[in-house]
Amino acid sequence: MAEKNKNKPSVCIVGHKNPDTDSICSALSYAYLKNILDPEHHYVPCRAGQVNSETAFVLDQFKMKKPLYLDNIGTRVKDMEIREVPGVNQDISVKEAWEIMRELNVFTLPITDEEQHLQGLITINDIAKSYMEEYDSAIVSKAQTPYQNLLKTLEGQMIVGDPDAAFEQGKVVIAAANPDVMENYIDEHDMVVLGNRYEGQLCAIEMNADCIIVCLGSPVSRTIQHMAQDHGCSIIVTPLDTYAVARLINQSMPVRFFMRSEGLVTFKKTDYTEEIKEIMSRKRYRDFPILDKEGKYIGMISRRNLLGVRKRNIILVDHNEISQAVDNIEDAQILEILDHHRLGSLETINPVYFRNQPVGCTATIITQIFRENHVPIPQQIAGLLVSAIISDTLLFRSPTCTAADRDAAEELAKIAQIDCQSYAMEMFAAGSNLKDSSPEEIFYQDFKRFEVNGLSLGIGQINSMSQKELDELRERMVPFLENTYEKRDLDMIVFMLTNIVEESTILLCYGERTSEIVEEAFPGVKVENNIAVAPSVVSRKKQVVPALMSAINRTDSALL
Repeated sequence: MAEKNKNKPSVCIVGHKNPDTDSICSALSYAYLKNILDPEHHYVPCRAGQVNSETAFVLDQFKMKKPLYLDNIGTRVKDMEIREVPGVNQDISVKEAWEIMRELNVFTLPITDEEQHLQGLITINDIAKSYMEEYDSAIVSKAQTPYQNLLKTLEGQMIVGDPDAAFEQGKVVIAAANPDVMENYIDEHDMVVLGNRYEGQLCAIEMNADCIIVCLGSPVSRTIQHMAQDHGCSIIVTPLDTYAVARLINQSMPVRFFMRSEGLVTFKKTDYTEEIKEIMSRKRYRDFPILDKEGKYIGMISRRNLLGVRKRNIILVDHNEISQAVDNIEDAQILEILDHHRLGSLETINPVYFRNQPVGCTATIITQIFRENHVPIPQQIAGLLVSAIISDTLLFRSPTCTAADRDAAEELAKIAQIDCQSYAMEMFAAGSNLKDSSPEEIFYQDFKRFEVNGLSLGIGQINSMSQKELDELRERMVPFLENTYEKRDLDMIVFMLTNIVEESTILLCYGERTSEIVEEAFPGVKVENNIAVAPSVVSRKKQVVPALMSAINRTDSALL
């Protein structure tokens, strides 16, 4: 299946941060449906946080895997156009490197080993320096230049010597003088460039030169060849004239002598463009190599490639607030939004399919879409959807519950072959079994953040069927919330401990104005020592969030 979807454009379907059962089950169910309705794309269910104990129970009950974890939807290097510039061997000549660059129309060549591990980089600027700024006549030997490079660069033929050896000592000498003068400036191990003069060739060999280069394709006598062999002197014959040889010989040096191998700036395919953009702006390099997860070279990118980066496609379910969305949502291409909450702060560049209905659960909307498209709902998917509806509506007790939610749940329960009442008891019990959870894990199990009139409001909620368990949780959460409020960038924190059976909620309130605003939001409710009891309040979405926002607006107006 993975191979089948490999070449299809991917679309992530994800709920909000700190996902609840609706967020996870809706992502899984809608991905299943979209893959049927649109086989040209691959829809991937994702989650923007850890799976809580209630949702884990549901997934286990219906043998479903957790969605893929997605903490950041920002574009990555793999979303850019990576130029597949081939790596070259470190022994190729500067001339050959230049020819490859010209053919590929690139400014940087990666130097790699046989296993594609990056060894260095050479640029046009490096090549220019090697040609324009090098005046050392011994540079060819210092570069340990292979004779094979010399033969290719000078279009030569080695008639004496080992073509697989290298020129490793001495300087390059142009023998333009007579033998008497040559003896004064030819040293042992030098490379001597000369013509067809017998005396000059003989002199170079007797002075123990390591190599002589005979220009213009001039024939070399058998006597000179034998003498060269006896003295360990190589002979290369080239059709080029002396001027051309002098001009080209430095271009035979291997690229390893000029390549940059220290402090290379490389990126991985999984790196986020937002992070590499800053690094690229600080460096004066034109191109940057890309490595795979095993550290092997795969291609190059430049700053220009950032302009054409492909945004990642995403569908949001169960939220439309930017504060609740996966990180870097602004850099993604939002295709659809399915939600049942108030309209939030999320903005899109292009028009999107936005379905927002005043029902108790996103899963209800997805069930309707299955019906509208006449797609049968499998037992596993029906189990996920009915679990989400039961969870979000607190088994139809929440004021957010509508007739549409009840109808959908009844239909889905038959397909899933469950009894809503007994199944809900098991699911809620699994969700409220928090003995082994830390206060931080409990706090973030179902936590959402809202922005109101410049205030940051965080609201978490835990549901339980046992008041005793809620009382124990309150004792554990109070010190944690006091400490959390001091550390987090939140102006207000309200944590809901909701009793499903009694349909009431204990509110733990922290923040400078929180007590005042909670009392304004719920007439008759008193906050004492940061704790309040709110009878008949069970829904964060329909009862708590709207009431707190209205209260903030009223108190802010009173201050004007």
